[in-house]
Amino acid sequence: MTTRTEQPPPSPRPLALITGVGRTVGIGAGIARRLAASGWDIAFTYWHPYDARMAWGAEPGAPETIEASLSERGAAGAAIEADLADPETPARVFDEAERRLGPVTALVLSHCESVDSGLLDTTVESFDRHFAVNTRATWLLIREFGRRFSAECGTGRIVGLTSDHTVGNLPYGASKGAMDRITLAAAHELAHLGVTANVVNPGPVDTGWMTEEVRAHCLGATPLGRLGTPQDTAHLVDFLCSREGQWVNGQLLKSNGGLE
Repeated sequence: MTTRTEQPPPSPRPLALITGVGRTVGIGAGIARRLAASGWDIAFTYWHPYDARMAWGAEPGAPETIEASLSERGAAGAAIEADLADPETPARVFDEAERRLGPVTALVLSHCESVDSGLLDTTVESFDRHFAVNTRATWLLIREFGRRFSAECGTGRIVGLTSDHTVGNLPYGASKGAMDRITLAAAHELAHLGVTANVVNPGPVDTGWMTEEVRAHCLGATPLGRLGTPQDTAHLVDFLCSREGQWVNGQLLKSNGGLE
């Protein structure tokens, strides 16, 4: 990524920065497409080495495909490769987004490190990596957003995606819980900027990671009798980022179909 340079001319569309948009079927990509259709330009981050470690594997050409889908919806797009385990990365991401598309008005935190392990088998290395990516990077991204925010008071938005799953998924759930607290603090600490901050728990969304056993359990535990989709989460994030969603602030919202 390049260092900060002179910004491009202002776009009539506000800019949303969305992290964790590495796969076309992911929640991040669904949010990016929904916001693009609602009038936002989109800068987004991805990190292929993470996907390559997961069972689903990296998706070649995904950033380019996602950028093309944003363009189809009238949005300018900028894909930024970003290792959020590096504490220097958040500032570089904002530098690159500003250089290519202008100042950021909404920050959507959809990135994660998620490797299943429990109390007895989680390694220190894995625990630290989860907190570096899910928690520390969230703080640094929000801090960077607050330092640079320059849009009209009342238009700024922060939305974090979380999870309440901890059993057998300890470092992920614990680090996401800490992320919640940081994000919700921004609703108060950035109030002077007119920035709202909320957290969304989408529940289990099948983006290719579910086993048949998990899928059957989730179907049985959901009153509506279906699985969540990236579009379900995207519709709520779209509302929270809109002017109509301004009065929702400092909340942890569940968008999971009533999953028990």
